[in-house]
Amino acid sequence: GDVLDDYLRTDGVWILTRNKQFYETNNEIECAEKCEAERNFNCRAFLFTRKKLQCLTLAENTKTTLIFSSTDSVLYEKRIYLLQCKRGIGKDYRGTEAKTWRGIPCQKWTEKTPHDPNITPEKYPSAELEENYCRNPDDDVNGPWCYTTDPAIRFDYCNIPECEGQCMMCNGEDYHGNVSRTESGLECQRWDAQEPHMHGYTLKHFPGKDLKMNYCRNPDGELRPWCFTTSPTKRWEYCNIPRCTTRPPVSGLRSQCISGHGEDYQGRIAITESGNVCQHWNMQFPHKHGWIPDRYPCKGLEENYCRNPDGEKRPWCYTSNSSVRWEYCSIPRCDGTEQGSAGMSNWNVPAQIPQVEECYRGKGLSYRGTTSITESGRKCQAWNSKSPHNLEKILKKFPNADLRENYCRNPDGDDRPWCFTTDPNKIWEYCNLRRCDDHTED
Repeated sequence: GDVLDDYLRTDGVWILTRNKQFYETNNEIECAEKCEAERNFNCRAFLFTRKKLQCLTLAENTKTTLIFSSTDSVLYEKRIYLLQCKRGIGKDYRGTEAKTWRGIPCQKWTEKTPHDPNITPEKYPSAELEENYCRNPDDDVNGPWCYTTDPAIRFDYCNIPECEGQCMMCNGEDYHGNVSRTESGLECQRWDAQEPHMHGYTLKHFPGKDLKMNYCRNPDGELRPWCFTTSPTKRWEYCNIPRCTTRPPVSGLRSQCISGHGEDYQGRIAITESGNVCQHWNMQFPHKHGWIPDRYPCKGLEENYCRNPDGEKRPWCYTSNSSVRWEYCSIPRCDGTEQGSAGMSNWNVPAQIPQVEECYRGKGLSYRGTTSITESGRKCQAWNSKSPHNLEKILKKFPNADLRENYCRNPDGDDRPWCFTTDPNKIWEYCNLRRCDDHTED
């Protein structure tokens, strides 16, 4: 990651500030490094002049001072000081909000009236307790706060909105925020590093998963974003990222009929093809299962409506009949054809496409799903990766086994699908997969 990624660039401007330091540098990156290392003040921005190669580190930015036009200069402002929103619990919030959620003005952190603070700039030098701005120096789970100017209320929380992109839709498969700590507070390991934990989750093996810096991501369909940690004793952990308040839009046409395998079906049919009434998804009786609505918020697991959360042939449900665990539902197709297409003439039958199912049949020799977790919870190593286990011989020996990404497969005729693990101490394990005739999600 380029150090300049953390800055917002503006060409042709100059800002007025008293607190600044001059340096001679060859380029903007060197100037940014001076800003990062500045000890005379909190460096919020820097100016770089291209002709003179002059670098000025600044204590202020465009939020706090005047702007002038200057042809030869480029202004770089630290993004963190421009944000008026919080990420997670807002420990790194550096905005200028200075009143509580009730509208009460905040007391300056350096003052002792009307309240004598026990959290001060001297005790928390890295928390940037400036002016009377809301901050979260003590990792309060409720977010940024301040001492108030009301003698009757010692402190209160501030109403800081969540930053866009810092919440996750669904299970966070498309999360692209920059949270980089786990739910227990451990710093994440960079994705392009192999220490302290070796793994196969690299940009080369997962090019579309935005595995940059050490940001939390969900490249493999976990319950929520995660990362490898910088602690040698904790291999990986989930990250604490809130769910967005809005949900992705659902197609109006496809939501009432089946297109493809019906994964986006949102209709209200709740009876199986044999006439059994569906069991409610949030119930564990008469059949216990793992498709809990709260865990899968974007699968549409409402009431007892037929759904297809796992890529089956078509929507299904658990039944309220204790002797029949689950069944497919009879739902019209969007193209008007019958399910199963039994009456179609031979020339009109589409080419057979392998079903992408998150379950396996028989020994799983034909399994082509995307599960990449072992039965003990370890993550699978990418098949074309050389670390922590060298798999070159496997790829050459089974060229037609669809050994893609780090997906579970059974290339050698074992009892069920398996994979090599990203744990150097565990070469391989069977995968956390069920048979297709039993909709049990562990």
